[in-house]
Amino acid sequence: MTPRAARIATFLDAAGWGMATRAPLAGDASNRRYERLSGGPVDARAVLMDAPPEKGEDTRPFVYIARHLRGLGLSAPKILAEDNAAGLLLLEDLGDDLYARVLQEARADETEIYAAAVDALVALHNHPPPADLPPYHPELMAEKAALAGQWYAGGSATVAAAGPDHPAARALADSIGPRLARHVPTATVLVQRDYHAENLLWLPDRQGVARVGLLDFQDALAGHPAYDLVSLLEDARRDVPKALQSTMLARYIAATGTDADRFRRAYALLGAQRNLRILGVFARLSLHYGKPHYADLIPRVWGHLQQDLTHPDLTGLKDTVDLTLPPPDPERLDRLKARCATVPTP
Repeated sequence: MTPRAARIATFLDAAGWGMATRAPLAGDASNRRYERLSGGPVDARAVLMDAPPEKGEDTRPFVYIARHLRGLGLSAPKILAEDNAAGLLLLEDLGDDLYARVLQEARADETEIYAAAVDALVALHNHPPPADLPPYHPELMAEKAALAGQWYAGGSATVAAAGPDHPAARALADSIGPRLARHVPTATVLVQRDYHAENLLWLPDRQGVARVGLLDFQDALAGHPAYDLVSLLEDARRDVPKALQSTMLARYIAATGTDADRFRRAYALLGAQRNLRILGVFARLSLHYGKPHYADLIPRVWGHLQQDLTHPDLTGLKDTVDLTLPPPDPERLDRLKARCATVPTP
């Protein structure tokens, strides 16, 4: 038994789950690993999160945000046991019914469950973020948007990945940064940052906004209310019908009473920022981390970006994107895949 395995066994024994049956669950793009435990106390089920600190993982933000969300009546997993020093959590098992899965299998009405997800955001946004939650400020968002120049444009076209000072990266940051500072300067709500169909669970046996199970929120920051809504509706992994996007955007605006024109502008701007970031992240996951399947998602992200840039207030940003980022044609995507895991971090 490895030292890590022994630490996990000790943790489970102390929590009363030492005799449970363990089975691996699908992971994510991080170093975290998950197992489903069955046959525990009163034959219950739970989920083990194994997040080794030596690999850069930290369970404390997950615990903190989970408890905050649950305190607002939202369905984040209950923390059953924790050893944050070891990077181990035992979580309530919310099941397997991810939005993406139930929609693919036609086991739920798309409009109903997206409406529930929007209503959960409205409920969350009725409360201020935790006072000590760091802001997702315009400078940081501009830096993240510049990843599209560094990895998608630069990394796929040159022998080595472009650094953060590559002209394409700097041009994108310089173009979007002032717009973010002008139009989304304040951080008024908790933004989960990955609020989409593969991180949401459908829990129809619960009531109201509790029907939406929440996952992968440990990177939450304080930000603008439009951010998680655009994450939901401009999903990098599945196509959300344009009519449904429009209906859900209108639903949020009506429920919150926000100024529609300002919110739609912020929605388009934050959508552009998020999709630029994702272009860079997906290219980096292929080039540096050896995960070429992320390149297959890039055309959808590019389509979302082009949609965002049709907003009349983003004309200048569109010009910058047109000058710095080539469309993801088959040749460019093949190049990303061919150079999979060959490019070091600059």
